[in-house]
Amino acid sequence: MTVHTEPRPAAVPDTPPVAGLTALLHAQVQQFYAHQTALLDELCMQEFAATFTEDGVLVPAPPARPARGRAAIAAALGAAHERRFGTEPVRRRHWLGSLRVTELPDGLLSAGYCTLVTVTRPWHPVPSLGSSTAVQDVLVLDDGELRVRERRITPDHLSF
Repeated sequence: MTVHTEPRPAAVPDTPPVAGLTALLHAQVQQFYAHQTALLDELCMQEFAATFTEDGVLVPAPPARPARGRAAIAAALGAAHERRFGTEPVRRRHWLGSLRVTELPDGLLSAGYCTLVTVTRPWHPVPSLGSSTAVQDVLVLDDGELRVRERRITPDHLSF
């Protein structure tokens, strides 16, 4: 078996399109979600909400109501965590996969992915599974940063 040891060329400059997108743009979207998810997992609700546009909309699973604007998004996420866990110490991890990104005609991006949440408690080393969902976003470039204009979350059990 031969192992390739030569340095591989950088995939950034002059990157060919992949399904209508450049690999660089796809990587930027992946990095955006990695940063955003880390904020959510660390319960940094204000910073997470700042990854949305000023008038961004978060449409969570029913029966929760949509939240419009950064302050409302941060408050809704904090309240949901409080309802679910109270003061119980937990570590949540959002695992993302199956990322799909499409450029829309008006310069926006449509991005979708699947997510699985695990919940770990300090007294039990084996995490429990939380929700499994599909997420659909509309992303915009705002002051040089990717931001979510609208997010719709559909739990798998409600998608039948």
